[in-house]
Amino acid sequence: MTLVVKLGSSIVAADDGSLRADVLDSVCAQVAELHEGGEEVIMVTSGAIARGRRLLGLAERPTAVDELQAASAVGQGNLFRAYEDRLAAGGARAAQVLLTAFDMSERINYLNARQTLQRLIAWHVVPVVNENDTTATDEITFGDNDFLSAQVAIMVEARRLVLLTDQTGLYSADPRVDPEASLVSEVSDTAELETYEIGSRTSTFGSGGMRSKVVAAQMASNSGIAVTICDGTAPGTLLAAARGDEVGTTFRTHSGRAPSFKLWLRWATPARGRIVVDEGAGRVLRERGSSLLPVGVVAIEGSFSAGDPVEIVDGAGVVGKGISEHSSEVLRQLRGKRSDEVKRLMPDGAEEAVHRDRFVLT
Repeated sequence: MTLVVKLGSSIVAADDGSLRADVLDSVCAQVAELHEGGEEVIMVTSGAIARGRRLLGLAERPTAVDELQAASAVGQGNLFRAYEDRLAAGGARAAQVLLTAFDMSERINYLNARQTLQRLIAWHVVPVVNENDTTATDEITFGDNDFLSAQVAIMVEARRLVLLTDQTGLYSADPRVDPEASLVSEVSDTAELETYEIGSRTSTFGSGGMRSKVVAAQMASNSGIAVTICDGTAPGTLLAAARGDEVGTTFRTHSGRAPSFKLWLRWATPARGRIVVDEGAGRVLRERGSSLLPVGVVAIEGSFSAGDPVEIVDGAGVVGKGISEHSSEVLRQLRGKRSDEVKRLMPDGAEEAVHRDRFVLT
């Protein structure tokens, strides 16, 4: 099994953009120790833009997309070398892997990325993953790479995701502004998170904050992966989290792991339209996980093609996501029709609007 470790910008870089060498030394030494002990580790890092800004001597963080991409291009190689040198000192070989949201959302790209990571793991190499900011159209696509780390963990069926930050863990409120805030040591039901004041304040170079870490933790834990949010600046914290010790905040898993395709469908690919269904169809989907038939469809929102992911909603809210068997144009013609009518109109087409094998409750 594989351990995924995510280092946020606050772990990688100081407020002035300089590398936090002592923290990277500590984290990479712990990764190397795990690696030597037979653990397969994937590191997901932020900080390329912060490093680029420092190396370029820019007074402020860029705001224009092309400037952010250029700063990332300058910083990315330098950042990877920082990892590569430190891991090599501990006897571990590193590989740079750059991903974009497109690589996650398109199924063929997703499978190719997964195969690459699996091959590196089989070779006992430590992949160092970052978002490819130099080609991404939005530099905060993955929320300071918190979402990216959760998706990587889901992709490789990791045993645990460790989110390293500069905070002890998740607090009931922001400890930097509320002296009464208390550490939440364990989250067994994500519904209880509604009682906490989870802020979105970030570091100078970060784009995520605790809120995006909590969402990433929910994504992974709901997919059968244990998650720990802890202080990566404290010595030995990563080793303790990898052992499952009580450190920081632990998110317990909620269910067995779903098939890889359904995990990709739920978490990695955005819906490109909506299918609105009646109350009966919504109930059947929720209770039985049956296929959605056109007879239960009452409206189509947006424009999409056959094979595109769509969100299915009813009067109670979002039911789930699925792969549409037909385009939005065709579904508008088929909505409300019984299966025999659908077969008569489309003798060679699918009877379903969304097949149960390509549908997941959300």
